[in-house]
Amino acid sequence: MACLCRHDLPLFLKQFYAFALLDALLSELPGQLDVLAFCMISHAKFICSLLKWDFIPEWEGRIEFGVSVFHAYGHQWTCQLWYHPRKSEKWGLSDGEGCERFWSQLKRLIPGLRVTVTVGQWLKDQGEYSEETDS
Repeated sequence: MACLCRHDLPLFLKQFYAFALLDALLSELPGQLDVLAFCMISHAKFICSLLKWDFIPEWEGRIEFGVSVFHAYGHQWTCQLWYHPRKSEKWGLSDGEGCERFWSQLKRLIPGLRVTVTVGQWLKDQGEYSEETDS
């Protein structure tokens, strides 16, 4: 998961759940600052879980959710009305696709890292094989 600022610069890159990532962000910010968060996947489930189970009551009033412009059209009409960024002045001209653009910039690193993982796995397998044959 990635957490980007308003100008699409990465703040956090972690293997976290969305709740943990937002909690880390809110713990770093002063209490009077509000957060606008775009959710790409499982948006409805995320919001419903947050509201229904009241996981983090101190978030109430500090965070507002939206669905990125292009993802909003894949949601139900009511979801578009409530969470489309063009329906609120707070979002400005943000389209919510900063994370998508960020990941697409990183995609050229994937082939090189894939080879590293494969070689590392091969070396690990060779080490285990040699240990078995030595005894």
